Amino acid sequence: MQAQLQDSYDICTEITKSEAKNFYYAFITLPEYKRMGIYAVYAFARHCDDISDDKHSQNQFDQFTSLRKELKLSIEGRVTNNPIMPALIDTINKFSIPDSYFYELIDGVEMDLTKSRFLTFEELKEYCYKVASIVGLISINIFGYKGAEANKYAIDLGIAMQLTNIMRDLKEDAERDRIYIPQDEMNRFRYKETEMLNGQINDNFRNLMEFQVNRARSYFDSGSNLLEFLQEDAKGCTNILHNLYSRILDRIEDHEYDVFSSRISLSSFEKTTIMTKFFLISVMNKINITKHN
Repeated sequence: MQAQLQDSYDICTEITKSEAKNFYYAFITLPEYKRMGIYAVYAFARHCDDISDDKHSQNQFDQFTSLRKELKLSIEGRVTNNPIMPALIDTINKFSIPDSYFYELIDGVEMDLTKSRFLTFEELKEYCYKVASIVGLISINIFGYKGAEANKYAIDLGIAMQLTNIMRDLKEDAERDRIYIPQDEMNRFRYKETEMLNGQINDNFRNLMEFQVNRARSYFDSGSNLLEFLQEDAKGCTNILHNLYSRILDRIEDHEYDVFSSRISLSSFEKTTIMTKFFLISVMNKINITKHN
């Protein structure tokens, strides 16, 4: 049984290393026992995304139904064929994570199969909560925190990061006939859906995107309050994620909101620089805490 659990964690680790991109730079700053838990959660979330993105499959709803059954059976202590589950269940039990969070995550990712437009920001916010904020709530259980207020700030940071993803991926999503920018806001800024689908950039688009960026920043500002509630050894990871995604917003602005010509991204050097900065800050904080104890 122990060998099976280790194999499961190894699989989750490999999935994270190969797929996580921005997240991986933050995760490696965590102590090992927390890092392995985060890897298990990431692998599960990645599996959900892979089902949603598999356009060649004719039975995506069936796959999500099967995943819910696998999760339920695994929580009940029964064995399934899903190699991710042993590590995930071990993580759920070790960190006392509510089971409901994982079902909500599945529900959120499954929304992509039925919903490709959002009339208002309230609709989009619900989606962001289920696909991103839920992951934040799961993560703070692994990170360790004090104070119920941490939940609100984890939710806001998740929304900020998902809004950033949405802006960065406008072109890719439009090619899949998915538009996450709220329809009422597109109407307010007089930017047409056909223009979005064709990747047209004009003053109306820039004004629309400026509005989106400013809102994302307000959620980042709120999410930054999460740090004071987290255990010290998890602050570096959260700081890195906050700064990586904030930097993507900066880059979108630097490109005058042109997210259609090329995908906005950070170089490995930029990511490493951010990671190193906040990792060193975290180390210095630990040293200072030790000195005063």
